[in-house]
Amino acid sequence: GSKGIPNKNLIPLCNKPLLQWSIEQAKSSSFLKDTIYVSSNDDTIITQSQKWGAHPIKRPELISGDTSSSESALQHALSLINSNSSPVDLIVFLQATSPLRKTGDIDSAITQFYKEELDSMFSASPLACFSIWKQNQDQSLSSITYDYKNRQPRQSHLPHFQENGSMYLFKPSLLKQENNRLGGKIGIYLMENWQSHEIDTEEEIEICEYFMKNKKLDID
Repeated sequence: GSKGIPNKNLIPLCNKPLLQWSIEQAKSSSFLKDTIYVSSNDDTIITQSQKWGAHPIKRPELISGDTSSSESALQHALSLINSNSSPVDLIVFLQATSPLRKTGDIDSAITQFYKEELDSMFSASPLACFSIWKQNQDQSLSSITYDYKNRQPRQSHLPHFQENGSMYLFKPSLLKQENNRLGGKIGIYLMENWQSHEIDTEEEIEICEYFMKNKKLDID
């Protein structure tokens, strides 16, 4: 139901539909194996995802609208999976619109998750610009990553990270209890800055294609 790019998850990216990239990246993981699922209310996506090797889950229309949260879809999928197979130990949530994952990223994130004994994790990149401001409801401006009245050298600032939407890892119990993908002991899986590009506009398709080719991300 994307408004910016119609049928966004099926647009061609380096000669493959966008969704196919995330499915194949998941299939390359030594951990995930045959536990790859695609949740959608779109019949074409359901058919194609099965063709590409994922288990399709038909998402109810009630939780498929513009205001529906990803958590509602995750809760629905988890309930169906648990009722038809062994209980899920870990959810690895890949967003199809953030396809710039290197070979090994998924397995490295899973390994780090267990090594650090985390409850949840998100992928992120170091924030290159530390001078971040926000506009308040009254139209005034506030600096949120530093104090503009007491400006310090860049070297003295603690690092900031940009959540890039590529991967979220979390325990099913956390999702059930908090209805949130993040909580408990939270960790960060660091990725390079160029991996933060996601597809929301036509221009970003070209940008992601450039990095897919330039970084040789398993291009056929």
